[in-house]
Amino acid sequence: MSQKNLKEISWKELNALPRIDKAPYFNGKVRHTLIAQQFTRAEIEELCELATRIKRINKRREGANFLKALLSDKRAMLYFAQPSSRTYLSHNAACQILGLDTMDVRDSKTSSEIKGETPDDTVRTFSSYVDMIIMRHPVGGFAERVAWMMAQTNRELPVLNAGSGADQHPTQALLDTYTLQRSFEKIGGIDGKNIVFVGDLARGRTVRSLAWLLTLFDDVTIHFVAPDELQIGQDILELLDAAGTEYYLTKDFESVMPEADAIYMTRIQDEWDTGGSSTTDASDYHIGAENMDTLKAHCAILHPLPRRQEVSTDIDNDPRAMYWRQMRNGMWIRAALILTTFGRQEEVHDYYDAYDPES
Repeated sequence: MSQKNLKEISWKELNALPRIDKAPYFNGKVRHTLIAQQFTRAEIEELCELATRIKRINKRREGANFLKALLSDKRAMLYFAQPSSRTYLSHNAACQILGLDTMDVRDSKTSSEIKGETPDDTVRTFSSYVDMIIMRHPVGGFAERVAWMMAQTNRELPVLNAGSGADQHPTQALLDTYTLQRSFEKIGGIDGKNIVFVGDLARGRTVRSLAWLLTLFDDVTIHFVAPDELQIGQDILELLDAAGTEYYLTKDFESVMPEADAIYMTRIQDEWDTGGSSTTDASDYHIGAENMDTLKAHCAILHPLPRRQEVSTDIDNDPRAMYWRQMRNGMWIRAALILTTFGRQEEVHDYYDAYDPES
Protein backbone atom coordinates (compact mmCIF):
# COMPACT_ATOMS: atom_id res chain seq x y z
CA MET A 1 0.00 0.00 0.00
CA SER A 2 1.24 3.50 -0.83
CA GLN A 3 2.45 5.88 1.86
CA LYS A 4 1.56 9.51 2.54
CA ASN A 5 2.87 11.95 5.13
CA LEU A 6 0.63 12.82 8.09
CA LYS A 7 2.51 16.11 8.46
CA GLU A 8 1.16 17.27 5.11
CA ILE A 9 -2.55 17.14 5.87
CA SER A 10 -4.72 19.00 8.37
CA TRP A 11 -6.78 17.09 10.91
CA LYS A 12 -9.97 18.46 9.35
CA GLU A 13 -8.94 17.14 5.93
CA LEU A 14 -7.82 13.77 7.27
CA ASN A 15 -10.92 13.26 9.38
CA ALA A 16 -13.16 13.94 6.38
CA LEU A 17 -11.55 11.25 4.21
CA PRO A 18 -13.14 7.82 3.66
CA ARG A 19 -11.28 5.20 5.68
CA ILE A 20 -9.75 3.54 2.65
CA ASP A 21 -8.21 6.91 1.70
CA LYS A 22 -6.88 7.46 5.23
CA ALA A 23 -4.88 4.22 5.22
CA PRO A 24 -1.80 5.49 3.29
CA TYR A 25 -1.32 8.23 5.89
CA PHE A 26 -1.06 5.63 8.67
CA ASN A 27 1.49 3.47 6.81
CA GLY A 28 4.26 6.03 6.68
CA LYS A 29 7.78 6.02 8.09
CA VAL A 30 6.19 5.56 11.51
CA ARG A 31 3.71 2.69 11.13
CA HIS A 32 0.50 3.13 13.09
CA THR A 33 -2.27 0.54 13.44
CA LEU A 34 -5.51 2.49 13.52
CA ILE A 35 -8.02 1.04 11.03
CA ALA A 36 -8.55 -2.34 9.41
CA GLN A 37 -8.34 -0.75 5.96
CA GLN A 38 -4.56 -0.35 6.38
CA PHE A 39 -3.87 -4.04 5.80
CA THR A 40 -3.36 -6.03 2.64
CA ARG A 41 -3.88 -9.78 2.47
CA ALA A 42 -0.12 -10.31 2.12
CA GLU A 43 0.51 -8.29 5.30
CA ILE A 44 -2.10 -10.27 7.22
CA GLU A 45 -0.63 -13.58 6.11
CA GLU A 46 2.86 -12.40 7.07
CA LEU A 47 1.63 -11.38 10.53
CA CYS A 48 -0.11 -14.74 10.99
CA GLU A 49 3.04 -16.66 10.05
CA LEU A 50 5.11 -14.48 12.37
CA ALA A 51 2.65 -15.01 15.23
CA THR A 52 2.90 -18.78 14.84
CA ARG A 53 6.68 -18.64 14.81
CA ILE A 54 6.78 -16.45 17.93
CA LYS A 55 4.45 -18.90 19.65
CA ARG A 56 6.65 -21.87 18.76
CA ILE A 57 9.92 -20.14 19.67
CA ASN A 58 8.48 -19.13 23.04
CA LYS A 59 7.89 -22.77 24.04
CA ARG A 60 11.53 -23.22 25.07
CA ARG A 61 13.48 -21.17 27.59
CA GLU A 62 16.25 -20.22 25.18
CA GLY A 63 13.65 -19.14 22.65
CA ALA A 64 11.73 -17.12 25.22
CA ASN A 65 14.97 -15.39 26.26
CA PHE A 66 15.73 -14.59 22.62
CA LEU A 67 12.31 -12.99 22.20
CA LYS A 68 12.60 -10.97 25.41
CA ALA A 69 15.82 -9.39 24.18
CA LEU A 70 14.32 -8.14 20.90
CA LEU A 71 12.63 -5.00 22.24
CA SER A 72 14.20 -4.72 25.68
CA ASP A 73 15.27 -1.17 24.78
CA LYS A 74 11.66 -0.05 24.21
CA ARG A 75 8.80 1.10 26.44
CA ALA A 76 5.06 1.13 25.75
CA MET A 77 2.20 3.08 27.32
CA LEU A 78 -1.14 1.30 27.65
CA TYR A 79 -3.66 4.13 27.78
CA PHE A 80 -7.07 2.53 28.35
CA ALA A 81 -9.72 5.17 28.94
CA GLN A 82 -12.40 2.50 28.54
CA PRO A 83 -12.84 -0.79 30.46
CA SER A 84 -10.97 -3.82 29.13
CA SER A 85 -9.84 -7.24 30.30
CA ARG A 86 -8.67 -9.33 27.34
CA THR A 87 -7.42 -6.52 25.09
CA TYR A 88 -5.45 -4.89 27.88
CA LEU A 89 -3.97 -8.13 29.20
CA SER A 90 -3.07 -9.57 25.81
CA HIS A 91 -1.32 -6.38 24.69
CA ASN A 92 0.53 -6.29 28.01
CA ALA A 93 1.49 -9.96 27.66
CA ALA A 94 2.62 -9.38 24.06
CA CYS A 95 4.88 -6.58 25.27
CA GLN A 96 6.31 -8.83 28.00
CA ILE A 97 7.06 -11.60 25.50
CA LEU A 98 9.14 -9.14 23.47
CA GLY A 99 10.83 -7.52 26.47
CA LEU A 100 9.08 -4.13 26.37
CA ASP A 101 8.58 -2.38 29.68
CA THR A 102 5.03 -1.09 30.05
CA MET A 103 3.27 1.71 31.90
CA ASP A 104 -0.46 2.17 32.05
CA VAL A 105 -3.34 4.50 32.74
CA ARG A 106 -6.56 2.51 32.96
CA ASP A 107 -8.87 5.22 34.19
CA SER A 108 -8.76 8.87 33.14
CA LYS A 109 -9.75 9.79 36.69
CA THR A 110 -6.30 8.66 37.86
CA SER A 111 -4.53 11.01 35.43
CA SER A 112 -4.34 14.80 35.22
CA GLU A 113 -7.45 14.75 33.04
CA ILE A 114 -9.35 14.91 36.34
CA LYS A 115 -7.69 18.32 36.83
CA GLY A 116 -8.87 19.55 33.46
CA GLU A 117 -5.97 18.47 31.26
CA THR A 118 -7.11 17.72 27.72
CA PRO A 119 -6.76 14.17 26.38
CA ASP A 120 -4.46 15.60 23.69
CA ASP A 121 -2.06 16.96 26.31
CA THR A 122 -2.28 13.75 28.31
CA VAL A 123 -1.21 11.65 25.34
CA ARG A 124 1.55 14.06 24.41
CA THR A 125 2.85 13.76 27.95
CA PHE A 126 2.97 9.97 27.57
CA SER A 127 5.11 10.34 24.45
CA SER A 128 7.90 11.86 26.53
CA TYR A 129 8.42 8.56 28.33
CA VAL A 130 7.65 5.78 25.86
CA ASP A 131 8.28 4.50 22.33
CA MET A 132 4.74 3.33 21.55
CA ILE A 133 1.20 4.17 22.67
CA ILE A 134 -1.41 1.40 22.79
CA MET A 135 -4.75 3.00 23.45
CA ARG A 136 -8.47 2.36 23.90
CA HIS A 137 -10.83 5.29 23.99
CA PRO A 138 -14.63 5.72 24.02
CA VAL A 139 -14.48 8.42 21.33
CA GLY A 140 -14.44 7.04 17.80
CA GLY A 141 -11.49 8.28 15.75
CA PHE A 142 -9.52 9.54 18.76
CA ALA A 143 -6.60 7.18 18.12
CA GLU A 144 -6.38 8.58 14.58
CA ARG A 145 -6.29 12.09 15.98
CA VAL A 146 -3.50 11.12 18.39
CA ALA A 147 -1.41 9.71 15.54
CA TRP A 148 -1.98 12.87 13.50
CA MET A 149 -1.17 15.10 16.47
CA MET A 150 2.09 13.27 17.21
CA ALA A 151 3.12 13.61 13.58
CA GLN A 152 3.02 17.40 14.01
CA THR A 153 5.63 17.20 16.79
CA ASN A 154 9.28 16.16 16.87
CA ARG A 155 8.29 13.09 18.91
CA GLU A 156 6.24 11.02 16.47
CA LEU A 157 5.80 7.46 17.70
CA PRO A 158 3.56 4.54 16.69
CA VAL A 159 -0.02 4.42 17.95
CA LEU A 160 -1.94 1.13 18.15
CA ASN A 161 -5.71 1.39 18.30
CA ALA A 162 -7.00 -1.11 20.88
CA GLY A 163 -10.62 -0.11 20.38
CA SER A 164 -12.08 3.21 19.30
CA GLY A 165 -15.65 4.04 20.26
CA ALA A 166 -18.17 1.89 18.38
CA ASP A 167 -16.03 2.36 15.31
CA GLN A 168 -12.82 0.31 14.89
CA HIS A 169 -10.90 -2.48 16.59
CA PRO A 170 -8.15 -3.47 14.13
CA THR A 171 -6.05 -5.66 16.42
CA GLN A 172 -9.14 -7.69 17.35
CA ALA A 173 -9.85 -8.14 13.65
CA LEU A 174 -6.30 -9.42 13.17
CA LEU A 175 -6.64 -12.01 15.92
CA ASP A 176 -10.05 -13.04 14.59
CA THR A 177 -8.57 -13.53 11.12
CA TYR A 178 -5.67 -15.49 12.62
CA THR A 179 -8.16 -17.72 14.46
CA LEU A 180 -10.15 -18.33 11.27
CA GLN A 181 -7.00 -19.07 9.33
CA ARG A 182 -5.82 -21.63 11.86
CA SER A 183 -9.31 -23.15 12.11
CA PHE A 184 -9.50 -23.62 8.33
CA GLU A 185 -5.86 -24.45 7.55
CA LYS A 186 -6.73 -28.06 6.63
CA ILE A 187 -9.74 -27.14 4.49
CA GLY A 188 -8.39 -24.47 2.18
CA GLY A 189 -8.14 -21.46 4.47
CA ILE A 190 -10.59 -18.57 4.61
CA ASP A 191 -11.21 -18.41 0.85
CA GLY A 192 -14.68 -19.55 -0.18
CA LYS A 193 -16.12 -19.69 3.33
CA ASN A 194 -19.50 -18.56 4.66
CA ILE A 195 -19.01 -16.30 7.68
CA VAL A 196 -22.03 -15.48 9.85
CA PHE A 197 -22.06 -12.45 12.19
CA VAL A 198 -24.76 -12.46 14.87
CA GLY A 199 -26.02 -9.94 17.43
CA ASP A 200 -25.29 -6.25 17.89
CA LEU A 201 -23.67 -5.49 14.55
CA ALA A 202 -24.49 -1.78 14.47
CA ARG A 203 -22.23 -1.00 17.43
CA GLY A 204 -19.86 -3.96 17.38
CA ARG A 205 -16.50 -2.47 16.42
CA THR A 206 -14.99 -5.95 16.18
CA VAL A 207 -17.50 -6.89 13.46
CA ARG A 208 -16.94 -3.65 11.58
CA SER A 209 -13.18 -4.21 11.41
CA LEU A 210 -13.30 -7.95 10.67
CA ALA A 211 -15.88 -7.54 7.89
CA TRP A 212 -13.39 -5.37 6.03
CA LEU A 213 -10.49 -7.81 6.43
CA LEU A 214 -12.68 -10.60 5.03
CA THR A 215 -13.00 -8.66 1.76
CA LEU A 216 -9.31 -9.40 1.17
CA PHE A 217 -10.04 -13.11 0.75
CA ASP A 218 -11.50 -14.80 -2.32
CA ASP A 219 -15.17 -15.79 -2.64
CA VAL A 220 -16.08 -15.16 1.01
CA THR A 221 -19.81 -14.78 1.68
CA ILE A 222 -20.91 -12.83 4.76
CA HIS A 223 -24.28 -13.18 6.51
CA PHE A 224 -25.28 -10.43 8.95
CA VAL A 225 -27.89 -11.72 11.40
CA ALA A 226 -29.51 -9.10 13.66
CA PRO A 227 -32.76 -7.29 14.43
CA ASP A 228 -33.26 -4.22 12.26
CA GLU A 229 -32.16 -1.74 14.93
CA LEU A 230 -28.85 -3.59 15.45
CA GLN A 231 -28.07 -4.47 11.84
CA ILE A 232 -24.67 -3.64 10.31
CA GLY A 233 -24.12 -0.03 9.24
CA GLN A 234 -24.58 1.18 5.68
CA ASP A 235 -20.97 2.40 5.57
CA ILE A 236 -19.73 -1.19 5.98
CA LEU A 237 -22.13 -2.45 3.31
CA GLU A 238 -20.80 0.19 0.93
CA LEU A 239 -17.25 -1.05 1.57
CA LEU A 240 -18.36 -4.62 0.85
CA ASP A 241 -20.11 -3.49 -2.34
CA ALA A 242 -16.97 -1.69 -3.50
CA ALA A 243 -14.88 -4.80 -2.79
CA GLY A 244 -17.34 -7.09 -4.57
CA THR A 245 -17.92 -9.21 -1.46
CA GLU A 246 -21.22 -11.10 -1.40
CA TYR A 247 -23.37 -10.52 1.70
CA TYR A 248 -26.87 -11.08 3.03
CA LEU A 249 -28.90 -9.45 5.81
CA THR A 250 -31.41 -11.47 7.82
CA LYS A 251 -33.14 -11.71 11.20
CA ASP A 252 -33.39 -15.51 11.02
CA PHE A 253 -30.35 -17.07 12.71
CA GLU A 254 -31.49 -20.67 12.46
CA SER A 255 -31.91 -20.44 8.68
CA VAL A 256 -28.19 -19.75 8.11
CA MET A 257 -26.73 -22.11 10.71
CA PRO A 258 -26.43 -25.16 8.40
CA GLU A 259 -24.35 -23.31 5.77
CA ALA A 260 -22.03 -21.51 8.20
CA ASP A 261 -18.31 -22.26 8.15
CA ALA A 262 -17.85 -19.81 11.01
CA ILE A 263 -20.29 -18.10 13.37
CA TYR A 264 -19.16 -14.89 15.06
CA MET A 265 -21.40 -14.16 18.05
CA THR A 266 -21.59 -10.77 19.76
CA ARG A 267 -23.33 -9.45 22.86
CA ILE A 268 -25.73 -6.51 22.99
CA GLN A 269 -23.55 -3.41 23.43
CA ASP A 270 -25.89 -1.67 25.84
CA GLU A 271 -23.12 0.46 27.32
CA TRP A 272 -23.91 2.78 24.39
CA ASP A 273 -27.59 3.01 25.41
CA THR A 274 -28.95 5.75 27.63
CA GLY A 275 -28.92 4.36 31.14
CA GLY A 276 -26.78 1.40 30.09
CA SER A 277 -29.63 -0.99 29.30
CA SER A 278 -31.19 -2.19 26.06
CA THR A 279 -34.83 -2.80 25.24
CA THR A 280 -33.97 -5.05 22.27
CA ASP A 281 -35.13 -8.66 22.52
CA ALA A 282 -32.03 -10.71 21.70
CA SER A 283 -33.37 -14.10 22.77
CA ASP A 284 -33.37 -15.42 19.19
CA TYR A 285 -29.67 -14.63 18.79
CA HIS A 286 -28.30 -17.44 20.91
CA ILE A 287 -26.33 -20.62 20.34
CA GLY A 288 -26.16 -23.65 22.62
CA ALA A 289 -26.02 -27.43 22.72
CA GLU A 290 -29.43 -27.70 21.05
CA ASN A 291 -27.96 -26.15 17.87
CA MET A 292 -24.74 -28.13 17.51
CA ASP A 293 -26.16 -30.97 15.41
CA THR A 294 -27.25 -28.38 12.86
CA LEU A 295 -23.72 -27.08 12.31
CA LYS A 296 -21.02 -28.35 9.99
CA ALA A 297 -18.37 -30.52 11.62
CA HIS A 298 -15.73 -27.86 11.00
CA CYS A 299 -17.85 -24.79 11.85
CA ALA A 300 -15.81 -22.43 14.05
CA ILE A 301 -17.72 -20.53 16.74
CA LEU A 302 -16.07 -17.25 17.68
CA HIS A 303 -16.91 -14.51 20.17
CA PRO A 304 -14.77 -11.47 21.06
CA LEU A 305 -15.96 -11.76 24.69
CA PRO A 306 -17.26 -10.86 27.20
CA ARG A 307 -20.38 -12.91 26.65
CA ARG A 308 -23.75 -12.94 28.29
CA GLN A 309 -26.49 -15.39 27.31
CA GLU A 310 -25.77 -15.43 23.56
CA VAL A 311 -23.31 -18.35 23.84
CA SER A 312 -24.23 -21.09 26.30
CA THR A 313 -21.49 -22.49 28.54
CA ASP A 314 -22.69 -25.98 27.63
CA ILE A 315 -20.76 -25.80 24.33
CA ASP A 316 -17.47 -24.56 25.80
CA ASN A 317 -15.83 -27.97 25.42
CA ASP A 318 -17.11 -28.60 21.90
CA PRO A 319 -14.09 -28.64 19.53
CA ARG A 320 -15.85 -26.07 17.35
CA ALA A 321 -15.95 -23.50 20.17
CA MET A 322 -12.94 -21.32 19.32
CA TYR A 323 -13.46 -18.32 21.59
CA TRP A 324 -10.94 -19.36 24.26
CA ARG A 325 -8.36 -20.16 21.58
CA GLN A 326 -9.32 -16.87 19.93
CA MET A 327 -8.46 -15.07 23.17
CA ARG A 328 -5.03 -16.75 23.41
CA ASN A 329 -4.34 -15.98 19.76
CA GLY A 330 -4.64 -12.30 20.60
CA MET A 331 -1.39 -12.39 22.53
CA TRP A 332 0.57 -13.93 19.66
CA ILE A 333 -0.79 -11.80 16.82
CA ARG A 334 -0.31 -8.63 18.86
CA ALA A 335 3.27 -9.64 19.59
CA ALA A 336 3.77 -10.09 15.84
CA LEU A 337 2.21 -6.70 15.15
CA ILE A 338 4.32 -4.88 17.75
CA LEU A 339 7.51 -6.51 16.50
CA THR A 340 6.66 -5.59 12.90
CA THR A 341 5.86 -2.03 13.93
CA PHE A 342 9.46 -1.70 15.14
CA GLY A 343 10.83 -3.49 12.05
CA ARG A 344 12.37 -6.42 13.94
CA GLN A 345 10.43 -9.31 12.42
CA GLU A 346 13.28 -10.65 10.26
CA GLU A 347 15.27 -11.51 13.37
CA VAL A 348 12.52 -13.93 14.38
CA HIS A 349 12.45 -15.51 10.93
CA ASP A 350 16.24 -15.90 10.92
CA TYR A 351 16.19 -17.49 14.37
CA TYR A 352 13.34 -19.81 13.45
CA ASP A 353 14.94 -20.92 10.19
CA ALA A 354 18.27 -21.60 11.87
CA TYR A 355 16.75 -23.46 14.78
CA ASP A 356 13.35 -25.02 14.27
CA PRO A 357 11.79 -25.19 17.76
CA GLU A 358 9.53 -28.03 16.60
CA SER A 359 12.51 -30.31 15.95
